Parts: sequence; structure tokens; C-alpha cells
Amino acid sequence: MAVCHMSEIFHQHVPVLLREAVENLIVSPDGVYVDATFGRGSHSRAILDRLSASGRLIAFDKDPEAVAYAKQYFSHDKRFSIFHSSFARLEMCLSGIDVFGKVQGILFDLGVSSPQLDNPERGFSFAKSGKLDMRMNTTQGTDAMSWLATVDEKTLADVLWKYGEEKFSRRIARAIVAARNEAPITTTTQLAEIITHAMPGFKKPGEKHPATRSFQAIRIFINEELTEIEEGLAQALEALMVGGRLAVISFHSLEDRIVKEFIRAHEKGPELPRGLPIKGDQFNSRLKSRGKPIKPSSQEVNVNPRARSAILRIAEKLS
Repeated sequence: MAVCHMSEIFHQHVPVLLREAVENLIVSPDGVYVDATFGRGSHSRAILDRLSASGRLIAFDKDPEAVAYAKQYFSHDKRFSIFHSSFARLEMCLSGIDVFGKVQGILFDLGVSSPQLDNPERGFSFAKSGKLDMRMNTTQGTDAMSWLATVDEKTLADVLWKYGEEKFSRRIARAIVAARNEAPITTTTQLAEIITHAMPGFKKPGEKHPATRSFQAIRIFINEELTEIEEGLAQALEALMVGGRLAVISFHSLEDRIVKEFIRAHEKGPELPRGLPIKGDQFNSRLKSRGKPIKPSSQEVNVNPRARSAILRIAEKLS
């Protein structure tokens, strides 16, 4: 069983859809809230600004750098605490402090954070040379460099296709395996160059970098991101009290599809065998979408280009 390391515990990073997420999340200023992806605490700070003295915010992050940041900058606020844990452990961690089922709002800001992208030593970005790590939790698991050194060509191609929707997955996988047979692949720029030269054409002005989808795919696989999203959402539904809010910011179609289908499934109720003299809508739905999905304004995208693919979905727990 995983252990939830908890620390009682402000430098700011500009997040996406901050105002929209927080305004839709807060039901009562006296309630218990969860920031499932602390990062550098911008959402947490905004939530705390709206809570009363009796409100409470519990954060999660599996990145030890994020947890260290929380300890340094949030330690003065007794309303705040953080778990060094994935949000896939929500139930275990929240049950341990007797708030599971009593939470009024849970926020997920999915994917990799700007500090992770901007630090070349984390290995998430092909823009700067750094070690091929890509782990969000650097204290455990296999890094990208070690995985790429041993994975077979077919498995690699499947990962690039499944998690990156990369149409040249087989060509890229073949090139990576051939390159590692010549010399170990140890840096982000080395991998990016191999991928770029494997593509049928080089990057043109205004187009995505040829390595974008492959880097996304490897990162998602290494961190088991989609599985953790599914587990985290299921536990979040049970952690919320009736009337509580679920807010999720996604940054690519694979994430958003999981979130959209999760909300839709719990709005419709259980699937029933055909022919039963009862309709599915006669069962109580567990969730209700609040409004249409929210996307960043053109002004926000101009200021922060990484916001361009973001989408925020809000749901309320009904039962």
C-alpha cells in the first residue's frame, strides 16, 4: 500500500483559467476543498483567498519539488496542508484525515506544469537539452531514458500511437531503436533530433515541433497519467458531498475525453438491459454538468500560449 506523506504547511506561477475554475469551484467559504494538482500553488492561493478562517484546503502533488515549494511558501496558513501523493490516492489520504465524503470542491489541473516544462533537467521539453527523465515523481519509477534503452520496437510504436496519436509512430520507433543501437539516448535534444529526422518532412514555420506528440506519449506512459485520471475522478466523486463541485482543466483530447465521458456516464445513470419496463432517467444521476465547457479567452492565450488547448469542465454532485 502506498504511503501518504503529509506536511502541514506561499511565488506565483500564472495558471490557465484561474478565475473561471475557482469561481465555479467554491460553494461555501467555510467548506473543505481539494487542489488535486498543487504545482506551484496558484490555484491554491486563489482558493485560500476565498475561504473563511474556518475553511480548509488540502492539496496533492507527487512532484517532490512542488511539495517542497508548498512547505516553503504556504507553511504560515493553518488552513492548508499537502500530501506528497498522486491524486489517484485521494480516498486513502482523505479517509486518513476523516474528510472523505465531506469535501465541497475538488480541482484537477491536468498534465505537466510550467515549472516542470521550463526546467531542462526534468526532461519534459525538447526545447532545451536535459536528461531524459520525464517522471513527475522523481523519487520512484522508471525514467524515460531507462525505458527507451530497453523497450521493444512494437511496444514503443504502440505507446506513441496510443498516447500521442502519432501517425508516424512505427517509423519513429524504428528510428529510435536504430539510434540506440549506435549510442545511448540520454538527452531530450538527442531524442528530439532522432524523431525529427524520422519524420517525412521537417518542421515548417507555425507548425508543431515534430517531437511534440512523441514526447507527450512517452511522458503519459511513464507517469501512467490516463490511468491515474480515471482513478482520481472515480475517487473524487465519492469524496465529494452532495452539492459539491468537480472542476477539471484538460490540455489535450485524451485527457478531455476521459473527463467528458466520466461526467456523461454519471449524468445518464447506469446502463440498463434492453426491454426492461423502466428508463435509465428514472434512476438518480450522480453528476450534473454546470454549463458548457469553458475555454481560455483570446487575451489569455495571447499572454500564455500554453493555454490555447485548455478546456475546463464543471460538474455538481447530485447524489
